[in-house]
Amino acid sequence: MTRHVRFESIDNFRDFGDYAAGPGLLQECRTLGGCKVGEAKITGGHNLPARFVIHTVGPIYNEEEAAERATLLANCYRNSIRIANQHEVQSLAFPSISTGAFGYPIEKACRTALQTVQEELQRDSKLERVIFVTFSYGDFLQYQVAYTEIFK
Repeated sequence: MTRHVRFESIDNFRDFGDYAAGPGLLQECRTLGGCKVGEAKITGGHNLPARFVIHTVGPIYNEEEAAERATLLANCYRNSIRIANQHEVQSLAFPSISTGAFGYPIEKACRTALQTVQEELQRDSKLERVIFVTFSYGDFLQYQVAYTEIFK
């Protein structure tokens, strides 16, 4: 099976998903009981063109606990992919988890993301396409460099 990993860069994405999905997404999220760092949960897509939305909470970066934070970040991607597989999702898009307000350095976060996705795709995954959506063009370039190193 051929699998694709793609990158996209967007500006001003904040709150777009909640707005576009309509009030039903927020209402359903309130029934989930929260989500711990590194875990993932799924809801319906509501008014979005996607059937599902997979929610995850990334770690706040802390250099003194870098190894632990990297594991938590990897778990965000790993658990999201596992839920996607359970629901037979074929295409999945990720933001650059934790690299905004949570301060995770993009050059480290993108490598953790790509390495984890590569590992999960090598398992019995139903995913055919994974898209990484970045906030800035600079982040997009970091993902491209890391991709060439990891997906040789």
